[in-house]
Amino acid sequence: MKKTVRDIDVKGKKVIERCDFNVPMKDGQITDDTRIRASLPTINYLLENGAALILMSHLGRPKGEPKMEFSLGPVAERLSEYLKRDVVFLSSPTVVDEAVKKAAADLQPGQVMLLENVRFRKEETDNGEGFAKELADLAEIYVNDAFGTAHRAHASTAGIAAFLPAVSGFLIEKELKFLGEAVEKPERPFVGIMGGSKVGDKIGVIRSLLEKVDTLLIGGGMMYTFYKAKGWETGTSILDQDNIDLAKQLLTEAEEKKVRLLLPEDVVCADAFENDAPSDVYPADAMPKDRMGLDIGPKTCETYGRIIREAGTVVWNGPVGVFEMPAFAEGTRKVAEAMAACPGVTIIGGGDSAAAVTAFGLADKMSHISTGGGASLEFLEGKTLPGVAALQDK
Repeated sequence: MKKTVRDIDVKGKKVIERCDFNVPMKDGQITDDTRIRASLPTINYLLENGAALILMSHLGRPKGEPKMEFSLGPVAERLSEYLKRDVVFLSSPTVVDEAVKKAAADLQPGQVMLLENVRFRKEETDNGEGFAKELADLAEIYVNDAFGTAHRAHASTAGIAAFLPAVSGFLIEKELKFLGEAVEKPERPFVGIMGGSKVGDKIGVIRSLLEKVDTLLIGGGMMYTFYKAKGWETGTSILDQDNIDLAKQLLTEAEEKKVRLLLPEDVVCADAFENDAPSDVYPADAMPKDRMGLDIGPKTCETYGRIIREAGTVVWNGPVGVFEMPAFAEGTRKVAEAMAACPGVTIIGGGDSAAAVTAFGLADKMSHISTGGGASLEFLEGKTLPGVAALQDK
């Protein structure tokens, strides 16, 4: 167990907190502020308990250069609205300069400031000790609440913890609770749902889940690689050609471990990768050579739905069809609806699955939606997350 902000006294202290404000932007405007809202409980707790608070985050990929289209200025404005207090923002190309140091030194309890995008400095992603110390010198305590970057050993996520007492915020605490319990002591039956396009990208997670789940449901683009491994026709569907043998191995491993690894029994196939392309449903082992699979079929929706609704724990990562196109969103919608109806613990592993349940208006029906796609995958895989490992143990 890692220490959280509840385990330390922050009254009258300067606290520097790593948040995940990597929000989508268009024409300088924030298009989705979910990550900002998710950070508010920890920020409010620290301010209400008398901390002088310095916030930091990355945004986009400025690649170590001060590119102003990646400035956190719009985030500071949105934060001010939510916190109902001014958020001091000094846009420095070096993130920390003399003006920033002075503002941090002058910051009083209950006040909050936001640093410029930490990735304006190349040393951030290199986990440069010098930059980590510059950040640490602004404060007395470090709080990490950015689970989405916890799998990266960067200066603001791991390096800084070498210089200050380091604890987690409520967001990381919640992630570790739900994901940790799913991995260590899940309510059974434990069902995993794995989608997305490539088997190779998720091999570690699939292998890890085969050690833990009772049933693994496969969907999305990766299902065609499994079909090919079984010698079936996949038409013009997306195919992870390099990992066909790997898919074959996984089918064997599942059998040996007595895990039910289920592939879709029917497929929605279309003439082209277009929403209005003519489409039909085919049995999984009878796909036509000149069409591509874009969603799981109705029989699969029924089978998968029943298994999900009867589960004690469900972990879902990756849509089961091309949900961005309404014509091929039905499978992903049915999976989301089954999870919403499941009385057990339902966990969405970030990324596109989170976008899908949000789009379907079902986000509030899930036990937990992870804020970190890559981090949640690595956690489920059993890897050490540097941003979590750097925090103090209870």
